[in-house]
Amino acid sequence: MTGDTRTKDNSATGSQGGPQGGSDGVSRRRLLGTVGAAGAAGLAVGATGGAIGTAVAQGDERTALTTVGSTAVAFHGRHQAGITTRLQARGHLVAFDLAPGTDRKAAAALLRRWSRTAEDLMAGRATADDTGVALDAGPSSLSVTFGFGRTFFDRTGLERERPPALDPLPDFSSDALDAGRSNGDLWVQIGADDALVAFHALRALQKAAGDTARVRWQMNGFNRAPGATSRPMTARNLMGQIDGTNNPAPSDQDFDRRIFVPGGGEPGWMAHGSYAVVRRIRMLLDDWEKLSVPQQERVIGRRKSDGAPLSGGTEATPMDLDRTDASGRAVIPANAHARISAPEANGGAAMLRRPFSFHDGFDSDGVPDAGLLFICWQADPLTGFVPVQRKLDRGDALSPFIRHEASGLFAVPGGCAPGEYVGQRLLEG
Repeated sequence: MTGDTRTKDNSATGSQGGPQGGSDGVSRRRLLGTVGAAGAAGLAVGATGGAIGTAVAQGDERTALTTVGSTAVAFHGRHQAGITTRLQARGHLVAFDLAPGTDRKAAAALLRRWSRTAEDLMAGRATADDTGVALDAGPSSLSVTFGFGRTFFDRTGLERERPPALDPLPDFSSDALDAGRSNGDLWVQIGADDALVAFHALRALQKAAGDTARVRWQMNGFNRAPGATSRPMTARNLMGQIDGTNNPAPSDQDFDRRIFVPGGGEPGWMAHGSYAVVRRIRMLLDDWEKLSVPQQERVIGRRKSDGAPLSGGTEATPMDLDRTDASGRAVIPANAHARISAPEANGGAAMLRRPFSFHDGFDSDGVPDAGLLFICWQADPLTGFVPVQRKLDRGDALSPFIRHEASGLFAVPGGCAPGEYVGQRLLEG
């Protein structure tokens, strides 16, 4: 797992602002317009002051969604949703390849359909050919994020618009990559706090692809559900470790510079966008669980109980990389994962980690196919992910317990304004 970073428990609206306002369309629940009833205190309110939802159908009893169901994430904004959005309980990652002969015009029509579908779903509205899977639920913090792979530009005749940052990632010695589950022309990230809402979005987008694109690979992930702990806490991974301390925070002065492509840069269509590195990292849990807790802590460089560095303090305490014990040995081992991946040990290289755990069953010997769907965001992967992963590849104590099995790199353009679709500046520029 690359990086020693934490995804903060930010509001579901994050930097995207408030949720979308009402619509004349039919709500999935047909009663999202009710705010005053008990249990609606968590209803997200947009920047314009409007509440999400539609009017209750005549004759329906007015009841309220719970906090989890009522929370919405805005589709429109400077950045796409799903980057700074709070971690959701359920995630789906899916890559598509364009059908042979698909041109730029057909790709634009696809992104227009996808954007319209995502906007409706994130607002809690039913789609035109709704399957009914999520009829009883609200938006549940649903977010949908779209990205372009390197090969998209070749297939659509847009080679001149391909960013240098999409150059292939280097090979790493810990890689055991399955080409069939890597890369792709298009990438979609779906997150929600309700599993049915997340699946509904996955199915709706797959259907909306029509004959233009086919699924190349698809992966399912999960995180701790909202309210499962007595207070907001950094999530644990399937190794039982608190995973994601020291993540860059939107409040950091240099956050935008590190995570988002600046406006006025090249290519212009990527302004306010970001680059996503996606890795399916298998955890060799049988081997890991044979270690004692002190051994696991030395591999990571942090206490298992609370995520504090072995040099002392709390989870938020900066690591003291120079501290030694009575024998003169470094308290945080030289090959500890947290030490090697720390920004201060990598010339300030940083990325925003936003992962999901996965479990895809057991093999015939009872070995779990489980681990981390690693997703990291940065303004340039050559200064974010790549230098950190190269260093981890040379001597991370965690390497014997993980295996990188799939990989992808995607250019994720900035958000769009009402009436626009994601990627419009690329496809119509």
